[in-house]
Amino acid sequence: MLKDGILNPHVLSLVARVRHTNTLAIADRGFPFWPQLETVDISLVDDVPTVRQVLAALKGGFVWGAAFMAQEFQSENGEATQRSYSELVAPVRIQFEPHVEFKKRVPQAIGLIRTGDTTQYGNIILQSA
Repeated sequence: MLKDGILNPHVLSLVARVRHTNTLAIADRGFPFWPQLETVDISLVDDVPTVRQVLAALKGGFVWGAAFMAQEFQSENGEATQRSYSELVAPVRIQFEPHVEFKKRVPQAIGLIRTGDTTQYGNIILQSA
């Protein structure tokens, strides 16, 4: 029995299959669904859990070399929210791109973790190191 770290077996299985340069998407409650993409939906209610909580849980055992977000995130969210994302992915710097381009990356991911997050454009794609 697991006693710490990620306890959800579906999330754990998905993360365990990410290899060098593969990507993993972590998204909000309203993010689109792609039938060909494995999606682990851990949403419960608004903001439970959040994308940031999932990032914090992954940080101990998942090594990422790049992070991608929609440019629109910057104009739709305050400085504190932006800083919290930056701090969670550090030392990697977030690469921002138009939301339309961001969504084109998603189908190539190993999978998608959908959360209950309500942060505008708070979705992120992590690329393993």
